[in-house]
Amino acid sequence: MHFTSSRLLLRPVIPGDADCLFRIYGDPQTQQFNPAGPYLSLDYARETLRSWLEHSNQPGFGHWAIILQENPQEIIGFGGLTPRVVCGYHINNLGYRFATQWWGKGLATEFARAVVAWGFEQGKLNEISAVIRPGHSASQHVLEKTGFHFERKVADPEYHSARLFFTLTQAQWRASHLADAK
Repeated sequence: MHFTSSRLLLRPVIPGDADCLFRIYGDPQTQQFNPAGPYLSLDYARETLRSWLEHSNQPGFGHWAIILQENPQEIIGFGGLTPRVVCGYHINNLGYRFATQWWGKGLATEFARAVVAWGFEQGKLNEISAVIRPGHSASQHVLEKTGFHFERKVADPEYHSARLFFTLTQAQWRASHLADAK
């Protein structure tokens, strides 16, 4: 499913996106808060895309290539809304990565707001979560501007670190939109 925000075009990922995925996810800067580190090969990016495509047929969920409407040939990031189990918790996970030259321009917040609205309106989800690493203040700021609230800190034994869970319910989202409309 394609959809847009004021500056962004979101389209489902396709196998041909592997080079762009590797360019963005292979950059150590974009993966600085990912303990698994950057992607090491184009083959790994292809395998990731295959996995994303296998799981993209569930209603209310998807992985998208993030593109500026003014330049529809260039992928500037990737994001998704996916069912996941993280540290034993079943969540509807919001995630995204942007190429570094697009950081600090409000695009992550714009993406998050568009996907949250889509998840609650079209996907009929009751709750959306996002999981970040401690110290990732930029993502925490994006989540807070989108309406998410800190829920819990959980130990991640796989990577010997912690994860911070942020959550937004459909009721909270609707209430904030009603307040904004007044």
